[in-house]
Amino acid sequence: MTLTDLRFDPGVEHRDVVVVGARCAGSATAMLLARAGIDVLVVDRSPPGADTLSTHALLRPGVQLLARWGLLDAVRDAGTPPVHRTVFHYDDQTIEVPIKADGEVDALYAPRRTVIDPILADAAAASGAEIRFGTQVVGLIRDGFRVAGVVVDDGAGRREIRARTVIGADGVRSLVARTVGAPVEHRAQRHRAYAMHYVDGVAEDAYEYWFTSDDVDFGVMPTNDHRAVVFLDVTPERFATDLRPDVPGGFVRLLEQSCPALADRVAGRPRLRPRTFPGVHGFTRTPAGPGWALVGDAGCFTDPMSQHGMTSAFRDAELLAEQVLAVRRSLRSESAAGRAYRRSRDRIAIPLIDAVDGALGTGGDLVAIQRAHLEAASLIRSESRELSGRLVEELAS
Repeated sequence: MTLTDLRFDPGVEHRDVVVVGARCAGSATAMLLARAGIDVLVVDRSPPGADTLSTHALLRPGVQLLARWGLLDAVRDAGTPPVHRTVFHYDDQTIEVPIKADGEVDALYAPRRTVIDPILADAAAASGAEIRFGTQVVGLIRDGFRVAGVVVDDGAGRREIRARTVIGADGVRSLVARTVGAPVEHRAQRHRAYAMHYVDGVAEDAYEYWFTSDDVDFGVMPTNDHRAVVFLDVTPERFATDLRPDVPGGFVRLLEQSCPALADRVAGRPRLRPRTFPGVHGFTRTPAGPGWALVGDAGCFTDPMSQHGMTSAFRDAELLAEQVLAVRRSLRSESAAGRAYRRSRDRIAIPLIDAVDGALGTGGDLVAIQRAHLEAASLIRSESRELSGRLVEELAS
């Protein structure tokens, strides 16, 4: 179903905001709006607590926002191990970077999505948002040139829900973005493909990365249930030849060939079946228009090499909620708020997309990779400073 003109029907459900997607970006946005007294409905086609492919890592700005929102203790209480170091291996050179304590952020964390997504959804519900799982959005409603609601299928049939604002938090292949025709404004030139295992007992208190002149990169980070995420990334061409699903054991072979130190740590450990992601070019889309907005991967995606996925979702939830509340408080027009959201997001996101894109184009040149990592680290520090204000809380008060 595409955008459809539907006349007002007093029997149709009416909400102020409908958020499509109840994962990191959607639940965080709903929570922030509901805390400010906005009537929010969140719909998600998946069951509650469903797992999904993820890099897991939270960087400092993401942990900073969890602390600000009062949710960091819940992540810790779920048994998510603290990360006190980041370690980079460039063939024979190792660089260790300690995580400096700063305010409430004394460590980083890499929670399973089965942990962090329910924490955020529960926080949204506790703040007053209504969440309906098992409910799929199949189309949008339009009143003239405005998006005015959604058409959902909850298994009992299709029905309409009208809303002043529809927020698409429905991922890279966002139905909301496709339906409103949100164009891609900025796109990376390259991307990588990924494979990952959950492995018992191989991680320490560090995010640890190996970069090789063979142009295969590896990482390991501790997560919940005493497991670690062990992952690799390769070019799409090498993914097609070395990690084909019809050729088992490709992950371990690449690990043994290109990173024997990590292969020794993984050898003999119980591990779950590998999961793969063929990759998508990083991009930004136009993030808002009449009656609609995009948040998280629906509006902005950075290659997973950045380890920035969940952090970006939290960041954009904060930036979008600020602008939605500004409109509700009559501080900005809807169009001005959309432009402000785009500027604030792009000021942070586009340089990071480009820095990661540069790192992906080095062809295994370890000196160039180090330079790209230093640039990305500087950008993340700037992002943390950018998010240090309490704009949403001030508008909500």
